[in-house]
Amino acid sequence: MPRTIWSGAISFGLVTIPIHVASATENHSIQFHQYHLEDMGRVRVRKICDLEGREIPQSEIGKGYEYAKDQVVAISDAELQDLPLPTAKAIEIQAFVPLESIDPIRIAEGYYLVPDGQVAAKPYKLLRQALARSSKVAIAKYAWSGRERLGLLRLRDDAIVLHAMRWPDEVRDPAAVDPPHETVSEEEIEGALALMESMSRDDLDGPEFEDAYTDALARIIESKREDKPLPEAPEPEQPGKVLDLMAALTESVQQAKASRGEDADVHEMPKKTAKKQPAKKTTKKTAARRSRSA
Repeated sequence: MPRTIWSGAISFGLVTIPIHVASATENHSIQFHQYHLEDMGRVRVRKICDLEGREIPQSEIGKGYEYAKDQVVAISDAELQDLPLPTAKAIEIQAFVPLESIDPIRIAEGYYLVPDGQVAAKPYKLLRQALARSSKVAIAKYAWSGRERLGLLRLRDDAIVLHAMRWPDEVRDPAAVDPPHETVSEEEIEGALALMESMSRDDLDGPEFEDAYTDALARIIESKREDKPLPEAPEPEQPGKVLDLMAALTESVQQAKASRGEDADVHEMPKKTAKKQPAKKTTKKTAARRSRSA
């Protein structure tokens, strides 16, 4: 069972569901420390007081807000826990909306909401079944770690998951990255759709969706530990210049199908059709010349 991150309740109208929160994800990446390379001594970050010039133990360290250059307001953890906010003790559901109405860029990390004791079992199951039948997600407000946030409650199998959400003003306008304004043809769009179809699948199971970076890093560490030659890195493929977009799409479809053991020539990409030239109009003078020559 993952450790409890936060304890409180889900507030659903007048229904209160005591819960505790556990992380829904794990980090399996390899972690590094910093070392002095000359003697491999561990390099650590020490916390030094600017005024006293000495290292301070964690028991003497607290939070503070710099109200002015010469004025710091100290805030204790107990004061943060007792904020005058209803969301400091509860995840308050504000509304129910279709999941499709939420921009995915606003959805962040996820947590499992676990019913706290037998008294929470029935209302927890009630909310879970109501969410399942409505096909909607709940939008809630909660306060953790010194800030209030929006959250999205959804189902994952039999568990209710809380996803942290970003506030609208935390998401930058797409215009900030200046998206390109090029024109593409209908044939090119159809070609891209054909490529997407050749790469479509029903799940994310397979070696192409596994963490190859961590596996390669583990092999390097093991080789160095055993004083063996490092594994050779594969030669990276050099991306070619896209001179003909349709040709690149066609070749991509063939490669995708070949990698899945399919016939690469089953469906051909849409070909550009030549525009028909308008028929030349026959004038009265031309017709008259033709009749005289006859």
